[in-house]
Formats: sequence, C-alpha cells, structure tokens
Amino acid sequence: MTVHFSSRVDISAPNPIAAAEAQARAHGVILGKLNDSNPTKHGLAPEQVPGVYTAEPRGPRTAREALARFLSDEQRFASKDSAESRIVDDAQATDIDPDSLYLLSSTSEAYSWLIKLLCDAGDAVLAPKPGYPLIESIARLECVDTIEYQLQFDGSWYIDTAAIEQLLYSEEGERIRALVLINPNNPTGSYVKPEERETLVRLCRERGIAIIADEVFYEYSLEPFDGNARLAGERGVLTFALDGFSKMLAAPHAKVGWIRVSGPEDDVIEAQRRLDVIADDYLPMSDLIADRLPELLSVAPRQTALVRDRVRANLATLHAMLERDEHGLVDVLRAEGGWNVLLRVPGVIDENELVLSLIETHGLTGQPGYFFDMTTNGYLAISLLPEPDRFRANVAAILDTVAAMLA
Repeated sequence: MTVHFSSRVDISAPNPIAAAEAQARAHGVILGKLNDSNPTKHGLAPEQVPGVYTAEPRGPRTAREALARFLSDEQRFASKDSAESRIVDDAQATDIDPDSLYLLSSTSEAYSWLIKLLCDAGDAVLAPKPGYPLIESIARLECVDTIEYQLQFDGSWYIDTAAIEQLLYSEEGERIRALVLINPNNPTGSYVKPEERETLVRLCRERGIAIIADEVFYEYSLEPFDGNARLAGERGVLTFALDGFSKMLAAPHAKVGWIRVSGPEDDVIEAQRRLDVIADDYLPMSDLIADRLPELLSVAPRQTALVRDRVRANLATLHAMLERDEHGLVDVLRAEGGWNVLLRVPGVIDENELVLSLIETHGLTGQPGYFFDMTTNGYLAISLLPEPDRFRANVAAILDTVAAMLA
C-alpha cells in the first residue's frame, strides 16, 4: 500500500507567477522583488543580529550541513561506551544528506508537524504503553486519536508484534496512519529489538503506514541487548527519526530538535514535498540559534558521556542498595537505556498513598506507575540523573517508606 498523507497540506499547482519564478530559479536567473519586505536585505537589521535572512523552511543550510556531518560521524563511529568506539557496518556509514534533515525547536513540535503531514481529523496513530503521555496530548490538539499498543514484560520489555499485526489488519486499523516507536522507551527503558524492527517495518510497508521513531534517549544505554540500532536512516519504510539537544546535551532549554526523513525514494520525495509546506508555514529555526549549532555539536560527545556515566553509576548504586536492603520489598525492572527506571513495590501498597507518604515524611514527590498507564498497581518511576548523594538519599527514602507502610 502507498503511504497516506493528510488533506490538510495544500500542494495545489502554483499560480502562473509562482511557476514562472520557479522556472527562472531553475535556470539560474535571480529575479528582483518589487515586494521584498526582508529588512536584512536592505541594511536595516540590528548589528546584534547580523547576516541576511534566507527563510529556508528546513532550517539554515549551513546548520543542517553541520548537523549532517555530526550525525554521519556519530553513525560511522557508533559509541560502544564512554571510553571507546567501534566502526559500524559500512552500509550504515554513508554520509547523511543535509536535505533529509528538518530543524525545529523541539521533538514535541516535530510530532505536531508529522501528525499534520500524515493524519486528517479522526485518523489515529499507534503509541506505546507504558509511555510518557505527551503523544496523546499533542495528537488531541491535532484532532487525532491515539491507539495504544501494550509493551509486555517478561524479565525484560518487548513489543508484542503479533498484537500490532492483528490491530493493523482490523477494522480499527484502517484509520491508523503512523506507528510511534520510542527507542528506547520512557519509562521502561526498552530498545526496539532487531527482530521487532524487521517485523514492524514489514507490517508498516504492507499497510502504507509511516514510522515515527523518537530516539532522544538512544545514546544512554544501561543494560542493552546486542543488536539494537537506531531507526534513523531506515530504508524499508517511510521513517521520521526524531532527536535533539534536550537529551543529547542534557539541555532542555536549548530548544533544538530535528527530523531525519528516510525510506523508499518515492515516499521520501512525496513526504518532503508536503513537509516543506508545513515547515514554510511555521517558518524556519531562528538564525540566532542555528548559528550556534556547530559550537553546541562540538560539546555533544563530551556532554553525552558525562550524563551516561552519571546514570550508569546511579543504576549500579540502585542495584547495590536493593541487594543490601534487609526487607527486600523493592526491586527494579530491567532498563536497557534512558535516564529513568521503574521500581516495583508490593502491589498491596496503593501508588497514590506511597507518593503521598513520601511527600509527608521525606518532602519528596514522584510519578507512580499509573501516570504511564502501567496495567497493574505497584510501580514508581525514579530518575537516574541526581548527584550521587542525592540519589542515594532518594532511594533510601523510598525503601524506608515502603517498609514503614507494611510494618
């Protein structure tokens, strides 16, 4: 099946003037503009904001070229851990085309653009549960539904691809336009396994469905399985891979995100033709931010390693504290990657009561499992980011509170 694109994006034929302008550009003719209202071309921009505004919908070309070089190098020398690197398969090490990239302010904005691209009102996207509730909120704002697919846990988390296949071929599946994969997922920390990827790519290709792959946590491996890989650059089906500075630099205030488009050539061409309309309507990223991209990318490997070392060390601390706990009431579900883990507490403890007790006794609040639509009671999400002393104190507070509630 061919990929469905929404009717919201106007790709009607250009008027005669726009067609003539395009023909002139194709022949290298630079036309003057009687209506040129770009003040930067007329010597009116302030000295604090130098340069000429070019209004490139995908983001300034130089910034996309810098990002493409960075991602190509990252792909070529895929990080094994914070201390060493390895060469990846030559087939995956091709240079990334800057024209496959779209710069925007965040991955949240990327979700919004892609839902506009793929979905009409009343259509649906498939989103994982447990999961962060952002996707449902953005989809609702776009008048689009989310349909859940459940991640399963059996010592580690996995995607029930058979259940997804059944759903896609059901009557309900007729209105599904995209499959969202979080790689690794938050809060479960589970990567998309190679066999899951192969099946899902095949199913999406058969059903004319695009993949939206959110890979903001990808570089923060904790206890991964062999063979996990980014979905960015997937060629078997139309794929939109999302990433950005929020997690890469541990800087959510940097407000830089990007989309990388890949897949079968015809689908990519048509998707980008329509995505360019959306990008043009919303205007490109600020040049003030884009000019700093090379500088920020230069510190990314060091910053990512710093955060990765922190979360791995805190996870080791967590395992040690749980093993030493005399009550043995709390354990941690295996997390393959990310910044957060899920603690499991006895199911007789109400999750709300646990957090309320932590607030009252220790001045700490948290996110219980039902915030992420866990199917059963007895879970608490905990961040691996705090400084080591603070992290140990947080874990100790949880252990003390659980023990006190069952005393």
